[in-house]
Amino acid sequence: MSDHAYIELKNICKSFGSVVANRDVCLSVNKGEIHALLGENGSGKSTLVNMLAGIYSPDGGEIFIDGKPVYFSSPRDAIEQGIGMVHQHFKLVDVMTAKENIAAGSKTGFFVRGKTLSGEIAAIGQRYGLVVNPDKKVYNMSVGEKQTVEILKMLYRGARILILDEPTAVLTPQEIQTLFDILRNMKNEGCAIIIITHKLNEVLEISDRVTILRKGESVSTLETAGVSPLELAEQMVGRAIKLEVERTETQKTAEPLLRVEGLEARDEENVKLLSDMSFDLYGGEILGVAGIAGSGQKELCEIVAGLCKATAGSVRFMGEEILGMTPGKIIRKGISMSFIPEDRLGMGLVAGMNIVDNVMLKNYHASPGLFMDRAAGKKLAEKIVKRFDISTPSVFHIVKKLSGGNIQKVLLGREVDMNPHLLITAYPVRGLDIGASYNIYDVLNEQKRSGVGVLFIGEDLDVLLQLCDRILVLHAGRSMGIVDPRVTSKEELGLMMLGRGREGEAYA
Repeated sequence: MSDHAYIELKNICKSFGSVVANRDVCLSVNKGEIHALLGENGSGKSTLVNMLAGIYSPDGGEIFIDGKPVYFSSPRDAIEQGIGMVHQHFKLVDVMTAKENIAAGSKTGFFVRGKTLSGEIAAIGQRYGLVVNPDKKVYNMSVGEKQTVEILKMLYRGARILILDEPTAVLTPQEIQTLFDILRNMKNEGCAIIIITHKLNEVLEISDRVTILRKGESVSTLETAGVSPLELAEQMVGRAIKLEVERTETQKTAEPLLRVEGLEARDEENVKLLSDMSFDLYGGEILGVAGIAGSGQKELCEIVAGLCKATAGSVRFMGEEILGMTPGKIIRKGISMSFIPEDRLGMGLVAGMNIVDNVMLKNYHASPGLFMDRAAGKKLAEKIVKRFDISTPSVFHIVKKLSGGNIQKVLLGREVDMNPHLLITAYPVRGLDIGASYNIYDVLNEQKRSGVGVLFIGEDLDVLLQLCDRILVLHAGRSMGIVDPRVTSKEELGLMMLGRGREGEAYA
């Protein structure tokens, strides 16, 4: 047995201008080990693994692989040392097959003999428990299948060290267990695996050890067998923290605030995106929406908000038909609707504008003259920054230069400040750390207590079950039913998301 770690990072430092991302960070991972990396947003996790993957170069410190010092000037250098990284947003070409994606960029070149390549992929898959159809197009794959292709791509290139960034973010419980089985097989084959995740229960389930980063520094490395989720959370944030998501009990309105009936939507090629979608949402309740990515969540939100057209159906707000109305017309009707889209910078905010200007965007129509009251906008921006603990040098800081979590806080703060009747929010805590996430849940409960109807599209099934009053489950653009989270398990939700009922029967 080797007397040194397989991967060792010693006193790693990295700065971007005046911002220190990593300061004297130490990390060691052994062969045959699954090592979790935990930390709040801005703690330096992604920067650290990006240096190990050759995307960044450290300003100081050393990296050792199997006891030998290495220096990476590009991802290619890291790949040659057997390091592969699976990013949260997959790097696959949709119109290509699995085997074409796997071969692309490898030493064998893009044009590889089909049967030989399929055999090589099958051999790797059998060794590690990875199952994929090599001739299937990526655009026809589920999220879990795409992730399998990404892992196979790294193994095909000879990776013995695998880095996974938030690998379970959009997987069902069943797909997560499949992934964990794959990782355990890789561990048994002697691979070293680093996994970044915000989900503490998954850290305890899959990892052997966990290193915790706080404000760019490594604060501790622990054996996961001997710690609790609460201990991990407190080490991450540096203070005591609660881990229970509150479901506030309130009196919902007698009549639905929002009624959706028979909603249907198609794309430019006449493919159905939504089919016969019907549900009610009451004031004073949080209606959750669960579904595999691409099940129609985006289209549903945008149709209700007036940003996307439906081909059939009805959307009524307090009895009045609003389907087909533009957002401007909805506002002129006196309906206050807030929408926090999945695409924060593409739809929610203007990346090149500062916080003040982005906060003022929603109120420009209310200005009586040609000029807006920038003093009032600055005051509102400062209020939002304080309330949501947004880390920024100034309210005049350009939004795209903020971290993903802080961008989300700016958007949520602006929308909540509108005092909406209806709040539509898609993945509001995606990319946020534990402390920020629980702050968001508290805000949603505040809105619920104020009589607001909240449509909450989420990806963490544990949170959906704890926070929501009811959960609408989607599969391939159709409703699989609305369930009571108090009497529904995570596994049952997962089956419904896959198009099956509680007893396992398939829906037509």
